[in-house]
Amino acid sequence: MELITNDRLKIVLKIMRACLFITLIGCALVAVGILGVITYAKTQGAPPLAVPLSTLFYAEDGTLIGEERHQGETRYWVSLDDVSEAVIDATISIEDRNFFDHHGFDYKRIGGAIIADIKAMAKVQGASTITQQYARNLFLEHEKTWNRKLTEALYTIRLELNYSKKEILEGYLNTIYYGHGVYGVEAASNYYFGKSASELSLAEASMLAGIPKGPTHYSPLANEEKAKQRQNVVLHSMVENGVISKKTADQAHAEKLAFTGTRIAGREDIAPYFQDIVKKELHSKLKLDQQTIETGGLRIYTTLDPDLQTIAEKNATNFIEEESKIQLGFVAMDPENGEVKALIGGRDYKESPFNRATQAIRQPGSTFKPILYYAALEKGYTPSTPIRSELTTFSYDDNRSTYTPRNYKNYYANDSITLAQAIALSDNVYAVKTHLFLDDGELVDTARRLGIKSKLKDVPSLALGTSGVSVMEIVNAYATLDNKGMLHQPVFIERVENYKGEVIYENTPEPKQVLDEDLAFVTTQLMTGMFDEKLNDYTSVTGSTISDKLTRFYAGKSGSTDTDSWMVGYSPQLVAGIWTGYDNNEPITVVAEKQVAKNIWAGFMEEAHEDIPPTPFKPTEGVVGVYVNPETGLLPTKDCPISRLTYYKQGTEPTEYCSKQAEDEIEDSPSKEEEKQKKGFFKRIFDWF
Repeated sequence: MELITNDRLKIVLKIMRACLFITLIGCALVAVGILGVITYAKTQGAPPLAVPLSTLFYAEDGTLIGEERHQGETRYWVSLDDVSEAVIDATISIEDRNFFDHHGFDYKRIGGAIIADIKAMAKVQGASTITQQYARNLFLEHEKTWNRKLTEALYTIRLELNYSKKEILEGYLNTIYYGHGVYGVEAASNYYFGKSASELSLAEASMLAGIPKGPTHYSPLANEEKAKQRQNVVLHSMVENGVISKKTADQAHAEKLAFTGTRIAGREDIAPYFQDIVKKELHSKLKLDQQTIETGGLRIYTTLDPDLQTIAEKNATNFIEEESKIQLGFVAMDPENGEVKALIGGRDYKESPFNRATQAIRQPGSTFKPILYYAALEKGYTPSTPIRSELTTFSYDDNRSTYTPRNYKNYYANDSITLAQAIALSDNVYAVKTHLFLDDGELVDTARRLGIKSKLKDVPSLALGTSGVSVMEIVNAYATLDNKGMLHQPVFIERVENYKGEVIYENTPEPKQVLDEDLAFVTTQLMTGMFDEKLNDYTSVTGSTISDKLTRFYAGKSGSTDTDSWMVGYSPQLVAGIWTGYDNNEPITVVAEKQVAKNIWAGFMEEAHEDIPPTPFKPTEGVVGVYVNPETGLLPTKDCPISRLTYYKQGTEPTEYCSKQAEDEIEDSPSKEEEKQKKGFFKRIFDWF
């Protein structure tokens, strides 16, 4: 009997030793496994915290003007410091009240959830921590498979090993889904309440914190009653967590909330043609691919002035008949730095995204003449240089070709006129003679210095703008004249930030002095003549139809062809240019449509300068202002009493006095041809004698 007992005891001891050995091996294996998982997680390093985020476009004043969404989803990233404490407390209380105490897994909560599920014989309670949910959000996959759960667990460990609790919480709040295609607390705050996450009240925060449990059920826009019930659960959890009192919770629950249901608080989809250019520059200048632009959560700070954009669009609408098929391209720019402040690429972006401000190449007509006359000033011309204006046929290309330019309505002075008159009256004969006076290629070279890159054909008619350019090119050229010959490339982007707010690009101005500053100023002063009726001669100055609408100091030039109508000009503070015409090159025959460009320009410039004191163009040190007779370009006398202040480069100003008998100045004087036609037969015979 004793022998049997000893044998049994030995067997039991062997079993116990075996169990102990197995247990130790098991513990060792578990320890090795845990250590292996930790080692693997550590060697894998920190997983990226960002997910696809919406890229936002801002105007110069910080106004949101557009958004690039990933697959129609709205996702923004905001620092935890810019989230209200109420949101943080509400989220932690309802989702993971032990968040700051565990290391990614809440084992007590997991045990409780298992027991609850066993009792109910169904999955009734979740146990995922905030870190686990964030790991799941980083995958953007929610299928219930063992592989996904294991990978999620590994990501959870990697997150806890490599990031602080604050960083994990920030990532979670920026990736959680709040319904209606909205991800992250900042996007949700804007969508539901029209405000930033930093501005949320306790009532609003507790409402938001309840939505991720089931966005289709607890969205206040889908079911406000269920949303209020869920909000009450959130507030109760905050009371249990010791964050707020019962009284405060009741007050928050009773508060009436207003919901906006819009994507973001701001002005979206402003200036779509402008935004297209910005996106292209992100490709060309920053070398960003389309995926980064769409999903990188970038913040693009542009140069657009939303007020000027609104003024431009309003004037375009006011002066173009709704039923008209005429199109336009418009650009406004700051001459001091090249920043584009407003841009219109067409009348309806949805109908046609083709950008007529940058992509359309149209004949600029006489708006090309200031470039010609600047080149002439460099070759010795002055505002007083006289050339005869009369119908002339020119031979060129070794006399193998001829060209006969014609003035508007075939009006000619049949006498000498000055350069100041020629640009103000837009005399084509004067322009072509001047072009032929220049060396071969000189006009093209001058245009290139001014930033014009379009193909230019160096023929006599180039002086009249027969080679196409874009609105952007001609406006930038004028901005260079306005800026005393200092060229800036057009600027659309001030800076770009990544989703963390780190600046990854900032515009660095690289101005280049391409013109003589004194002659650039003289050219500017010549361009003021289109609005000055003292320069009327055989016809009126080209700006006479809008001069009565202008109250500031402007320099400019209009231009027209059968199919194109232009007006480009500037003040000391702002340059603006507009082209109008038909996409199919149909001739502009409606009289009112021929004046559209000038009227839009005048309306825009006047309204844009409402809050700016009238400021004249400031002369450079190397010029001198002289009062000269506008008809002769010489110093006035009693025979030529009419005078106009004109600027010359020092040493080129006239010293000779006018001796011609001056004619009476006539306001809005008609052309000599018109006067002749108005006279009766006997009067004309009398004049002849």
